[in-house]
Amino acid sequence: MKPTTLALGLALAANTATAETTVQSCNRTVTFDEPPKAAVSNDVNLTEMMLVLGLADRMVGYTGISGWKTLDEDMRAGVQQLPELSAKYPSKEVLVGADADFYFAGWNYGMKVGGEVTPETLEPFGIKVYELTESCIHIGDKPKASMSDMYNDLLNLGRIFGVEDRAQKLVQGYKAELAEITFSLNPSDEPLRVFVYDSGEDTPFTAGRYAMPTALIEAAGGVNIMDDFEKSWATVTWEEVVDRNPEVIVIVNYGDVTAEQKRDFMVNNPAFADLDAVKNDRFVVLEYVEATPGPRNIKAVRKLAHGFWGPAALVGN
Repeated sequence: MKPTTLALGLALAANTATAETTVQSCNRTVTFDEPPKAAVSNDVNLTEMMLVLGLADRMVGYTGISGWKTLDEDMRAGVQQLPELSAKYPSKEVLVGADADFYFAGWNYGMKVGGEVTPETLEPFGIKVYELTESCIHIGDKPKASMSDMYNDLLNLGRIFGVEDRAQKLVQGYKAELAEITFSLNPSDEPLRVFVYDSGEDTPFTAGRYAMPTALIEAAGGVNIMDDFEKSWATVTWEEVVDRNPEVIVIVNYGDVTAEQKRDFMVNNPAFADLDAVKNDRFVVLEYVEATPGPRNIKAVRKLAHGFWGPAALVGN
């Protein structure tokens, strides 16, 4: 009996080892004994990552979309069978009440540093957290934003949920599509100076060095004029924007103030009359879900490239 018992024990240990998955989430390592069965995602872009991996049947709901008015027709179709548990950031009680076992969120994407909902506050309730890579700058150091931030999240979600092959195929497809776009750009062109206008009139809220638009703009042949701003999404001054004189302004469209209203504010304000972007009426609109890390980032690069260089610059695209 002893050899049989030993063999069974070894087989069990091997199966357990195979079932365990460990991923890096910001400054933590998170181990999963089995794929989550009752996941919740926060925000439209994180929810789309779950959906594009085919994980809707592993979810008990989502949070943080309708409160920011970022839900479009594509998303409505994807989440119609799932409840929105909270219009904005969820409380701890909301996640516990949903019997969630997994929360996909980020810092300032459903969690606040020192807030009620964090990996530490959810751990006692058996809710594991995976943090959006772009957001890790809020709790430690990370490299400048890159397309790899988005790829990393998809691949880690693939490992966590046992759909690694699907995640790898998606990422390979995105990389190939991005290569087609960038290949068609003229490498001798001087990068265009680009300002990201998210919101705000008294002071502009924009994308700094660690925010996804910095990577999107660079992939499309531009440079974020706030590339040296050691922040993710944050507020700067209009004086800084005027001093750096952007040639193109990228407007992030979401919320109560429309993209057209944001453009009108800049075009009709005498303080911005001498900006190259305003003089030449060079504005490109990105939807919120395109400007934040997620499956629509490649579409965003294509849209930016068209806006920067014109349709003729992307032959066949």
